[in-house]
Amino acid sequence: MALKSSGEISPASGSRVLVTGATGYTGMVLVKKLLDSGCQVRVIARRSSDAGVLSSMDITWFRGEISDEHLIAEAVDGVEYIFHVAAAFREAKNTRETYWNVHVRSTMLLAQEAVKQEHFKRFVHVSTIGVHGHIESPPADESYPFDPDDDYQRTKAEAERWLVQFGSEQNLPYTIIRPCAIYGPGEKRLLKIFKMASKKLFLILGSGKCWYHLVHVEDLTSAILQAAVKSEALSEVFIIGSSEPITLERLAHKIANSYGLELRIIRLPIRPFFLLGDLCEKVCRPFGIEPPIYRRRVAFYSKDRFFSVNKMKNVLGYQPKYENDIGIPELAKWYKEQGWLDFT
Repeated sequence: MALKSSGEISPASGSRVLVTGATGYTGMVLVKKLLDSGCQVRVIARRSSDAGVLSSMDITWFRGEISDEHLIAEAVDGVEYIFHVAAAFREAKNTRETYWNVHVRSTMLLAQEAVKQEHFKRFVHVSTIGVHGHIESPPADESYPFDPDDDYQRTKAEAERWLVQFGSEQNLPYTIIRPCAIYGPGEKRLLKIFKMASKKLFLILGSGKCWYHLVHVEDLTSAILQAAVKSEALSEVFIIGSSEPITLERLAHKIANSYGLELRIIRLPIRPFFLLGDLCEKVCRPFGIEPPIYRRRVAFYSKDRFFSVNKMKNVLGYQPKYENDIGIPELAKWYKEQGWLDFT
């Protein structure tokens, strides 16, 4: 275990680590922190993936599919830590087989190779709070029932279940991380919401509160590193997020306030949009075209993502540094600096 001057806990300098999903938003931040800690970093990435800023860094690359057993065996050989961050994007072209290969098969292959390594220390598996679905009785903790909504979430849940059973049977040291909605400078996940909030009117579908739970990428990656080395995290599951969730309405007002704007909230009936989303999916998906509107996006307004992060704080011992009052204005400033918002 290494404790950096910033107070961040991570694997010791010289540790041999493998990161999947390294060219994604979270993966890149995680890799940089591992390199700063002096770790020997290996990554698995598709041949078509853009290495971006990682291309100039001291990294050992394994190019190919995450579901390739020969590639996995080569990449895992001799490693002490695995950070399994890879995930399939939600795209119209993706089938259930795609999600299963990226989420489930890859987890199986990595774990099966990990137990063969003499000095292996921890398998950190990054899942999603989406495995819980809508939270009927908030706040939900790590024991809340699974109720995934789509193939992305269903295969994430399947991978978790498999890993827990395999870890118990084969004595694999593992920790499961369920991130809340990831955001921070460089991420476009919330850009549409910020664009809407930069106008005078903000539309919300339905009458729900639309609880949304965020996690800043800096907090998420720091918690992932801490989970890799703390004994208290062994064989545990952690929801990682800010201390409190935020309603969509409150989020919109907080963004508008960052720009010195007054915002009016307009609510519209949600049912017609569900019907429109179903129609768009039915027409577009057979051609592999991204629907302009689809059920999952509409359902965003009907779902409550409201979680307890007490276990993260009390067991893992991680305290968020980027709460909503810090992270949201920071991102508002960053989006504005990129010129991505139109205030006319």
